[in-house]
Amino acid sequence: MKPSRLKSPALVALLSQILAVPVVFVLRYFASELFSIQLGLFQSAFLQGTIAAGVGQFFHLPRWWLLINFSFFPLLAGLNTATLPRSGFLIGFILLLLLNWNSFKERVPLYLTGKETNRKLVEFLSADQANFTFVDLGSGLASTLCFLASEFPSAKFEGVETAPIVFLLSWFRCLFRANCKIRYQSLWKVNLAQYNYVYCFLSPEPMPKIWNKAKSEMLKGSVLISNTFTVPGHPPDTIIEMHDWRSSKLCIWKL
Repeated sequence: MKPSRLKSPALVALLSQILAVPVVFVLRYFASELFSIQLGLFQSAFLQGTIAAGVGQFFHLPRWWLLINFSFFPLLAGLNTATLPRSGFLIGFILLLLLNWNSFKERVPLYLTGKETNRKLVEFLSADQANFTFVDLGSGLASTLCFLASEFPSAKFEGVETAPIVFLLSWFRCLFRANCKIRYQSLWKVNLAQYNYVYCFLSPEPMPKIWNKAKSEMLKGSVLISNTFTVPGHPPDTIIEMHDWRSSKLCIWKL
């Protein structure tokens, strides 16, 4: 199974956990029989997480999925020892699902744009006319849009988001801003021809498809901006480095 053909990181992560289970049982057995070592709940959980992360690495899962694979069973073990009502587990699961809906549906986790990146965006956009149009594909909590809308009151800002709770929070944040609005819409259904600037902070997985969509829809002279993630085979025209803790950069293509 080639990594490039894996359609759903969530399913691969699940497969990694399933494959790790018999390995953990075998290791527990030999630890007990050969070395008289009894692995407790937390030791077994961390062993499961380590093996599942290793399997995920073999399948080239993104780094955040490796973290999920590693921490899932230890967190589950911790919750199992906590004195919480049973309904709390269900509520917590539903909240996580609604917050990270894009991770499963569109393979796009919730990323938050840093303040330094927002400032660099302002510097870059300042060279343009004041009444440009700007869309954020997967706008998250709309922090970037709110910041830019305040800096450029004559420009028009839009965002699209499909994670339910994130959408509601961002929609409310932009409710009273005349030049900024959020729509509950898949980024793949947005017509990019109506925008001067298209911004996204997604993941490596959808970037080739984003590039094809931009090339087919965006008008001549419009600009595609990706936070950190590039397009294989299509180097950016301009790269603006952030020099922050996660080595962020703005990758810019002029169509």
